[in-house]
Amino acid sequence: MRMVIKVGTSLIAPGGRIDTKQLRSLVDQLDLARHEFLIVSSGAIASGMANLGLNEDQRPASVPLMQACAAVGQSALMHTYEQLFFGKKIVAQLLLSNDDFTSPLRYKNLQNTLNQLLKLGVVPIVNENDSVSVRELVGAFGDNDELSALLAAAVEADWLLLLTDVDGFYDSNGKRPRLVRTIRKLTPEMEALCNGHGKLGRGGMRSKLRAAKSASDAGVNVAIVNGRDPDAIGKAMARKAGTYFPPKREKV
Repeated sequence: MRMVIKVGTSLIAPGGRIDTKQLRSLVDQLDLARHEFLIVSSGAIASGMANLGLNEDQRPASVPLMQACAAVGQSALMHTYEQLFFGKKIVAQLLLSNDDFTSPLRYKNLQNTLNQLLKLGVVPIVNENDSVSVRELVGAFGDNDELSALLAAAVEADWLLLLTDVDGFYDSNGKRPRLVRTIRKLTPEMEALCNGHGKLGRGGMRSKLRAAKSASDAGVNVAIVNGRDPDAIGKAMARKAGTYFPPKREKV
């Protein structure tokens, strides 16, 4: 089975520093002998801010400063992944921009590269190319949520798991909030219930819902699940946790 795992900034770098313990818990959940994994990893800008000694309470406002933070932080992030996968799998870094999905030639090249890496048993670690691409920083992808959906479609993944710091999507409906276990159709009313995002991340529940819809439309099983659960991946796939989006069609 082929799986795309998206890990948000709130899990990777809460408070602006990479949480190695949290990432180790995630890697330990991966059945690397049985399945193929691609990880879409946020956290580069937050990590770079910490390494540069910048204030963690306020995200940099200027694009050049965000780009500089991303360049510094991406190096630290990949070093952490290399350490966590040492002796288990080789990891590869891919930094992608919107053009990699809109240009037919670049899209085909991306698919070929990813499929070859997976055949070789490598775990691709994917992130937005924040250090050079302004469009990604100003919202072309939306905190890697849309990127993870596009990636899941590109590799014809069986699952996309959007790991965050909440249990899934909650519907208040004017009453006590309740966890929605399955969403078969995303509505404007659902999106209207989503507000804000984390201090250091750019996404939020609305971007996750839209990413989940996009991937499920492409034939991918999708779940939004709390990544702090030490068995988040297993529970999500067994539909015992999180919010599940069934695939809208069979993959060809």
